Amino acid sequence: MITIEGTVEHGDQRGRLLGFPTANIPIKNDDIEDGVWGAIARLGAGRWVPAAVSIGRRQTFYAEKGQRLLEAHLLNINEDLYGQTIRIALATKLRPQRAFENAESLMEQLRQDVQQVHQWSLSHFPPSPPQTYRESHAIRPVAFSYTT
Repeated sequence: MITIEGTVEHGDQRGRLLGFPTANIPIKNDDIEDGVWGAIARLGAGRWVPAAVSIGRRQTFYAEKGQRLLEAHLLNINEDLYGQTIRIALATKLRPQRAFENAESLMEQLRQDVQQVHQWSLSHFPPSPPQTYRESHAIRPVAFSYTT
């Protein structure tokens, strides 16, 4: 598994405008393959969340002249991560990078990518069953054994 750690930087806010906000980390390592990945992102101590990750130069908007970035769309997270250090573990490659004809076709593909990552994360990291307040605060029976 490839792991990338970096500080989240401000981007051009395009992902947010398209409905897929991203945590952006510049990438200089050419050994990491461009593409769209299913990943797990570590936020702070011990907090891991699934992420749809794009690594590349954002060909739809910048052709080959764009800055090479890791853009991580963290599923079910709506937080300000600017300036925070996060760790991304790339787990499965979904598809190669490619240029799209327009923003609408890119958005449709992003929806499919996010859905695929969501399904992947459920099969690899199933959520804990919900507990009611009573269940989480109940006194657990203790088994005693007596010897005579």
